[in-house]
Amino acid sequence: MDNRNKQILHIALPSIVSNITVPLLGLVDVAIVGHLGSAAYIGAIAVGGMTFNVIYWIFGFLRMGTSGMTSQALGRRDLGESARMLVRSVGIALAVALALIALQGPLLAASLAVMRPAGEVAVLASTYFKILIWGAPAMLGLFSLTGWFIGMQNSRTPMMIAIVQNVVNILASTVLVFGFGMKVEGVAFGTLTAQYSGFIIAAVMCAANYGRLRSRFTWQGVWRREAMSHFFSVNRDIFLRTLCMVSVMLFFTSAGSWQGEVVLAVNTLLMQFYLLFSYVMDGFAYAGEALSGRYYGARNGRALADTVKRLFSWGFGMAAAFTAAYAAGGDLLLSLLTDEPSVVAASGEYYYWALAIPAAGVAAFVWDGVFIGCTMTRGMLVSMFLAAATFFILYYSLRGAYANHGLWAAFVAYMAVRGIAQGMIFRKSRKTA
Repeated sequence: MDNRNKQILHIALPSIVSNITVPLLGLVDVAIVGHLGSAAYIGAIAVGGMTFNVIYWIFGFLRMGTSGMTSQALGRRDLGESARMLVRSVGIALAVALALIALQGPLLAASLAVMRPAGEVAVLASTYFKILIWGAPAMLGLFSLTGWFIGMQNSRTPMMIAIVQNVVNILASTVLVFGFGMKVEGVAFGTLTAQYSGFIIAAVMCAANYGRLRSRFTWQGVWRREAMSHFFSVNRDIFLRTLCMVSVMLFFTSAGSWQGEVVLAVNTLLMQFYLLFSYVMDGFAYAGEALSGRYYGARNGRALADTVKRLFSWGFGMAAAFTAAYAAGGDLLLSLLTDEPSVVAASGEYYYWALAIPAAGVAAFVWDGVFIGCTMTRGMLVSMFLAAATFFILYYSLRGAYANHGLWAAFVAYMAVRGIAQGMIFRKSRKTA
């Protein structure tokens, strides 16, 4: 295996492990409350978890923007700017987190208004929310630290942090719920403990592993106008792009619910096939962020082009492997997710859409990493807007005659358009550079 592929796997494999551990935080909470004797507890965790997923998803630019700009500074061998980038990102993350805490009342009211949970679920979800909102500084600060580590070509540290977070979450939640008799409060405090454990460990590992940069971690030059303008320009585009993506994902779930509980269950299960593929492909996207940004910052066009080529080779290989696995083991995978006969039977009608997702989505994942590394965020925004517009136009064109098939066709087209549009934008930018 040549050096370039080793570089990709060195970053991608730990990132894949980190990505796969992320949903475990939510699964642990659900598994614990699932043994408390009331469905209301599960509903409360679902409502509260969705609220925080949307909030943190929207502010994911703190990780992505930090990763791209840090890797470029590293490619220029500007260690001073690399260090300032971390201070700048963490400072802004903490400011946003304090704003979220200050606005927790309106945020909770908006969440309950949108999801409209039943009486007991609403009360329990409110309790869960009011505890976990205090984890915003840890979560957003960890976004910045994780992005910085990846920009510094280090994906092993985020992997270790993710593993420790899950262990702490399991232990703390289990002890608080079953040892001290707490219920939703115990789960919330356990997750809160895991969040701050992850943030503290990340800060300690940053200080331990990057001691040579200690003198560069200063406030001097952090808030200079040019740097802040670039930071907000990059992250504004990522923020708007994320809003487009969230609108598609939330609408997909809502449109399924309009067609009844069986269709909603089918769509939820089949979407797990997309999510599993995304966890793996995001690892290669992270490698794209780190390596593309480094070579872009170093103005090494040949190495950048070769990295893109190798990333697509790995991406198409993963897409082929997932498609084959889904085709061969679809029934087994569905049986692991549910034993409800009506849902399994209905899934067969839509299963081929799940088979189409890896091929349709592979380019979008690879280009996302490359675009973030090169901070081509305006191109990301434009391509996402075009893809989201395609999704809604196609859905409303097909929904009358094809119902749920139209919804899935719109989603597959949305993924494909993202990748195609980004490829065209990248090629155009290379010609004009």
